[in-house]
Amino acid sequence: MADAKITLIGAGRMGSALAGGWLKAGRSGQIDIVDPAPAGVVQDWIAAGQVRHNPAPAPADILVVAVKPQVFGALAEEIAKRVGPETRVLSIMAGVSLATLATRLGTANVARAMPNTPGLVGKGVTILCPKPGTTESDLAELKALLEPLGDVVGPITEAKLPAATALSGCGPAYGFLLAEVMAAAGVAHGLAPDLAMRLARKTVEGAGALMEGSPEDASTLRKNVTSPNGVTQAALEVLMSPEAMPSIFEQAVAAAIARDIALSKETE
Repeated sequence: MADAKITLIGAGRMGSALAGGWLKAGRSGQIDIVDPAPAGVVQDWIAAGQVRHNPAPAPADILVVAVKPQVFGALAEEIAKRVGPETRVLSIMAGVSLATLATRLGTANVARAMPNTPGLVGKGVTILCPKPGTTESDLAELKALLEPLGDVVGPITEAKLPAATALSGCGPAYGFLLAEVMAAAGVAHGLAPDLAMRLARKTVEGAGALMEGSPEDASTLRKNVTSPNGVTQAALEVLMSPEAMPSIFEQAVAAAIARDIALSKETE
């Protein structure tokens, strides 16, 4: 469905990143954006005639819902006006189940996806969660819609989505926090704040780039930079103790999963 008309509900950071990718792929003139206050880049697309803004409700070929889950309930009735018998719905909202989407939008032709914020620079990973029985051709079209953000992983079942979301959807925040706490530790041991942050940020960025370009897994890369009885080993003995990072991350992921499940109940 390369010539399909897309209606995007919500053009925030992730929605506009998707739309920008679609435009680069040659879908100019095929995109309707529904957003009460579009950002500057979206306004530029509107002015250039690349997208239509807030057109009258009509059934879309593909409807992408990119609003915050907390406001979906209030908007569902209006969104449903853009759903027809052949409309394919793709939601990138956390916590809104396939069943809730189908009930509130009046169609069984629904799928979910969970992108993460590195998608804003084309380096993200998006988890694809379609309804059971989705055809290979439909899966290929869904993946094509999401590929502007980076890698697409799946399909996975909805039961696994909260755990996957807790890793990749929330994961960028864990990486940013790592840079924060590394810098804070440097300051605590005498480094100037700007120097400590630069060292921490560039080190996290570099480690990510090295992992991306290496065929070796994360565990091997860690061991490669850990000399026996060296300074890195001394630090890792603290970080990898049972009560430290392994336990803390397991608790953090569990908390994220619990919140995702609670959010799903709140939006039913």
